[in-house]
Amino acid sequence: MSVLERMATLLPDTAGVNEKGHLTLGDCDVVKLAAEFGTPLYIFDEATLRRTCAEFRKEFGQRYADTLVIYAAKAFINRALACIFKEEGLGLDVVSGGELTIAKSADFPMDKVYFHGNNKLRDEIELAIGWGIGRIVVDNLYELSLVNEVARKSGVIQDILLRLTPGIDAHTHQYITTGIIDSKFGLPIATGQAEEAVAEAISASNLRLIGLHVHLGSLIFSIEPYQKAIEIVFQFAAEMKKKHNFTWHEFSPGGGFAVQYTQGTPAPNAAYYAKAIVDSIYSKSKELGLKLPRLIVEPGRAIVGRAGVAIYRAGAIKEIPGVRKYVAIDGGMADNIRPALYGSKYEALIANKADKSDSERVSIVGKFCESGDILVKDEDIPKVVPGDIIAIPVSGAYCLSMASNYNASLKPAIVMTRDGKTRLIRRRESYDDLMRCDVD
Repeated sequence: MSVLERMATLLPDTAGVNEKGHLTLGDCDVVKLAAEFGTPLYIFDEATLRRTCAEFRKEFGQRYADTLVIYAAKAFINRALACIFKEEGLGLDVVSGGELTIAKSADFPMDKVYFHGNNKLRDEIELAIGWGIGRIVVDNLYELSLVNEVARKSGVIQDILLRLTPGIDAHTHQYITTGIIDSKFGLPIATGQAEEAVAEAISASNLRLIGLHVHLGSLIFSIEPYQKAIEIVFQFAAEMKKKHNFTWHEFSPGGGFAVQYTQGTPAPNAAYYAKAIVDSIYSKSKELGLKLPRLIVEPGRAIVGRAGVAIYRAGAIKEIPGVRKYVAIDGGMADNIRPALYGSKYEALIANKADKSDSERVSIVGKFCESGDILVKDEDIPKVVPGDIIAIPVSGAYCLSMASNYNASLKPAIVMTRDGKTRLIRRRESYDDLMRCDVD
């Protein structure tokens, strides 16, 4: 089996191997791209990106017509991606004034932007309301009062959703679990704070409570947490209807849909999540006599993860007989902190030897001053020599958005490929960029 066949479920849709034995993405030679733009380099395959957008819209929309798919910008956003999501008919979920400003710079329709976050700053809320944001997803009682105050001073009635904490453990990594009661996110239902928020929102002078929101975490492979969350939140909505005359117009089960990072961890497709979520909504609405709300789904990682590939150049190689062989690359935890932070797993291939089948076991490590700077551990790949171009698939989500200038390193360039053409969508940082904000 060729490398391409073996890693087909990890690589973008357009991945291929040319006559030189080089990996291609979007009909572009990855080795040539590395030479032209330097490494580390992140490549996004536009065809894969647009296909996943369309897939989520189709799978949810054909089952539940009143659905809006909104991309979770925290996975990674820049102006080029924002334009693609706009063209594909998606909305946007932002969590900061920075993400909101990127959306604004791309002329993204503000009525399809939802503002999340557990501690939105006053100036961020003022910016959002001033730009006519569609929804603010209120996270706590303090924020409820603050949003109402800003809306009143702005002379607008602001549509909001309340983010609830249903008390569900989605059984993912503890750092990306957000639906449990002991969480910094959301209004717990069990403690009565969620009901208090409903009552306050309904009586607020400048707020319109139009819906409820939950988010259970990230990298969720099972449908059971979503089904349980819908049961709990719909029951809560029915109780609020009786006690406070609350009528909802929107409901969001959040996102957190998994993607496949390694060959041994296949992830469900969009249809799997769509069927389970939609079936549960129809069932609980009928059972409890609730109005069918508009459905808002928030895939982030599941849209960009597989579309992105990280490209590095191999440098120093250190072999410890009987222990391990280390291959150092020119990037690492500064552009992808996920393995160090979450223990995340990746696989790799050599872009200039994509047609080779021989292999040796190596660990691919970064150049940064941390022993935990290991991107791929004990992976079988063709024999590596300094200068080889190493590609790590499924790098489109959270690598770049969590990137840093650790060790005063430069954040990498990003290119988009499609039909044999390449466009630079973010230039590589320069040393001058590192000092641009310094004041003597």
